[in-house]
Amino acid sequence: MREWMTLAVAAALVLAPATVFAQKDFTGAWNPQFTEDFPERIPGPELGDYLGLPITDGARQWALSWDPSRLTLPEHQCQVHVSPYIHRGPLQLRMWEERDPNTQQLIAIKEYISTYEQTRTFWMDGRPRPSDFAAHTWEGFSTGQFQGDTLTVTTTHIKQGWVRRNGLPESDRATLIEHFVRHGNVMTHVSIVTDPVYLTEPLIKSEHFVLNERTTPTSQGWLWPCEYVDEIAGRAQGVVPNYLPGKNPNIKEFQDRYHIPADAAMGGAKTMYPEYQKELK
Repeated sequence: MREWMTLAVAAALVLAPATVFAQKDFTGAWNPQFTEDFPERIPGPELGDYLGLPITDGARQWALSWDPSRLTLPEHQCQVHVSPYIHRGPLQLRMWEERDPNTQQLIAIKEYISTYEQTRTFWMDGRPRPSDFAAHTWEGFSTGQFQGDTLTVTTTHIKQGWVRRNGLPESDRATLIEHFVRHGNVMTHVSIVTDPVYLTEPLIKSEHFVLNERTTPTSQGWLWPCEYVDEIAGRAQGVVPNYLPGKNPNIKEFQDRYHIPADAAMGGAKTMYPEYQKELK
């Protein structure tokens, strides 16, 4: 009898879904830490600073033509950060699980991001990815799986956004892979963006979050209402602020302030690596 029960338990463990085994729990409210890449994330990136980014010539030209006044247009004032970028700015983050009420199998992990009040869904039940013709959204379509204790999320179907908030674009063909790693009350978020249009190599970024055990769900910090207004009075309808080639007056500010050669400031994959210092010499 005991041997029969042992075999039954063993068979149940073999046939059971992977979600029954112990894995890291990311449930909770998380506060971002800004010790990494602070100038880019809080004050905001300087105009003309593309250093260390593997951008294409097309991305660079887009950024050189970009006028910050474009953000004053009503259709851009409340434009949402897309999923590859939204973790970089000021935000509060809440994560929780959704499970089947009968089997308790994990269906999805939800992520609420206070910036623009976005809710992401990481589907954990193995459902197929939608057609290439399916609608693209700010946060895209995400599927997740546990690799050991690491939660790995793959996202496609993302709307066009930006690599950096100083005009560097990201196309709607970008793919995002994220790794969530928890060590005690600290969570590390690593993102890998591949964009065949505006990046020549994958772009890797990381951020850290600390578990907040004292927040309340009704805190006003969780809300980010946005209403657009006419910021520039008398502007003609249909005008899109921009700079013609060679006419951007902001490009040299970053170069002159930090004494950085123009070739370096304009970015590209070569500026990501230590060997580039030899070329500058």
